[in-house]
Amino acid sequence: MTELHRPNLAHDFHSAPIDADLRASIEGQALGIHRVADDDRTGTDRWLDAVSRGFLDPERGEKDYEAFFERAVYRRKLGVTDATGPDAAVPVATFGSWGADLTVPGGTTVPACAISSVTVAPTHRRRGLLRSIMAGELRTAAGLGFPLAVLTVSESSIYGRFGFAPAAHAAHWKIDTRRARWIGPEPEGRIDFVTREQGRELAPALHDRIRVTSPGEIDMPGGHWDRFFGTRPDAEKAGERRVAQYTSATGEVEGLVIYAVGHNHDDFTLSTVDVHLLLAATDAAYAALWRFVLSMDLIGTVTAGQLSLDEPLWWMIADQRAATITSRDHQYVRILDVPTALSARSYDVTDTVAFEVSDPFGIAEGVFVLSAGDEPGVDVVDEAPVGVPLVRLGVAELSALLLGGVSAVTLAKAGRLEADDPARIARVFGSTITPRLSFWY
Repeated sequence: MTELHRPNLAHDFHSAPIDADLRASIEGQALGIHRVADDDRTGTDRWLDAVSRGFLDPERGEKDYEAFFERAVYRRKLGVTDATGPDAAVPVATFGSWGADLTVPGGTTVPACAISSVTVAPTHRRRGLLRSIMAGELRTAAGLGFPLAVLTVSESSIYGRFGFAPAAHAAHWKIDTRRARWIGPEPEGRIDFVTREQGRELAPALHDRIRVTSPGEIDMPGGHWDRFFGTRPDAEKAGERRVAQYTSATGEVEGLVIYAVGHNHDDFTLSTVDVHLLLAATDAAYAALWRFVLSMDLIGTVTAGQLSLDEPLWWMIADQRAATITSRDHQYVRILDVPTALSARSYDVTDTVAFEVSDPFGIAEGVFVLSAGDEPGVDVVDEAPVGVPLVRLGVAELSALLLGGVSAVTLAKAGRLEADDPARIARVFGSTITPRLSFWY
């Protein structure tokens, strides 16, 4: 595993000034825009109020404010305010972001601007606020050296027009345990229950081992571990969560599972286990933890989300029809620097291809020649060289290809790109590991 290092990149982005064109666009509508200071408790509370309203959540209380304030320092928090409104302290639009590390094929981690908490109040829609903020923040991120931006979405129709594309999908499983019947490995080692606090201590190191092996994963954002384990003061129903660990025969903790039980009061033997997160650093841990979950007494159904589209679990149960699997878009990627993004990942074939890329914000457009192979490189050119296969596509389509989660042949048939030889492009971007992201952010 290698990393593309950008010293102080996340820190510089966090405190960077607001893009001048963005500020002019917002102030031209008689609105204000500001970055909420890390030590501004009141401003952070009001920013959280706006985010909660935007995502249809209930009003927040003191525990919520305190927990968020303590765990959100890592975020760059922008707020758009309307001084003419009755509650001018609560933003009418919000935007959160931070520096993350995205794993690409080959195990390299690449700096990425992670985006979340994007809201516009229904009272201020149809003014282009989101477009202005997104364009301004992407320009800032690109200018400082982020080659990529990433986000997970609650509304999938929004972000394609900004150059984002779903690059890693997520699967949701619903398993009838009585039909499934385990036929997978039965590893040596042991399963033990641990406290939520003990699991919280073990999880970060496990996740760091795992995420660099899976394209599409990012490092866990601040505060998320406490959310998973219910160890933050505002956690709801934290006591319903159970944690079990897998320890190998040599005594090393190699996996964890967090789950909650939903009781079936009509038939107690048909209760449900909802797997919140399963971390497995080894194949043995993966098999042992899933076998543990599927063999619990009194459990008729197991559900789990944010799984890979290519889970080994599919081949560990006797009756594959015992599992109902649905998929949806999940990790969205947006290339900001084509040469750096394409050079960062590995390629299993040696070839040279050219890309003519369009970009709605003009950040990543141009003509690029990729030399794929053991030491990939990208040249910026005025026009594609004669004899080199050319692909014409938008930055969203190139971003979709980056992690290997979709074939160029598929995108060509869908009319999303034009290529002299789509199959050749597909072979260049093919990956042996299906990309995934195991959580929302």
